[in-house]
Amino acid sequence: MSAKVEVRGVSKTFHTRGGPVPVLDDLSFTVGDGEFVAVVGPSGCGKSTLLSVLAGFERPDAGEVRVDGEAVHEPRRKAIFIFQQPSLFPWLDLVDNIVFGLDGEPAESRRRLAAHYIELVGLTGFEHAFPRQLSGGMQQRAELARALVVRPEILYLDEPFGALDALTRLRMRAELSRILSRERHTVLLVTHDVEEALQLADRVVVLSPRPARIQHVIEVKLPRPRALTHPELLAMKAGILRELGVDERAEEAP
Repeated sequence: MSAKVEVRGVSKTFHTRGGPVPVLDDLSFTVGDGEFVAVVGPSGCGKSTLLSVLAGFERPDAGEVRVDGEAVHEPRRKAIFIFQQPSLFPWLDLVDNIVFGLDGEPAESRRRLAAHYIELVGLTGFEHAFPRQLSGGMQQRAELARALVVRPEILYLDEPFGALDALTRLRMRAELSRILSRERHTVLLVTHDVEEALQLADRVVVLSPRPARIQHVIEVKLPRPRALTHPELLAMKAGILRELGVDERAEEAP
């Protein structure tokens, strides 16, 4: 598998009134073309900062990020960033939100693409609904459709399901897995949810507390869809939680 994204010795420090705060420390890894890589780590370790550096919104202090062999200095048109909170335009209905980024596309093509991606994310029948008329999960599906309609090569996902309730998160994970089985994208997901990472990703990068270093990289070879109760998945989850300093047995004790 050829490398799509290369992270080479990336370090980042924020300078505050209280002094420098090192956030990322000499991170190096690659993401293959069409691969799904999830990044997990303790809260505040720098996961979202790393994703912002990869997407070109932040510049590293040292090291570099390359996409298709070219250094990243700013956001790229063929890469889409999806945030935790939906950012749909409240004054546009679902169709107009989804086709907003299709500048230059003929009207018929825009309608066809909107219909395809609305069907793909399971929102058929809500074409003319406004964001306020959609549930949180539906808004996040609309956000995903708006990202996919421009046919990005890379998806950067910053805890996109973090604001949803537990049941909706499970449904959205299944929906994302289904969509990505039909359309090829390179995906980088930042999440605090170890189960989510293991259910969706081909590899999981485990970060240390700040300043973030790579503690472990785990390859998940189980076929999709993956049952959360699969013994291998449970063993990997327990191992990652131990690396993050969490003992599941202690949490379950009365």
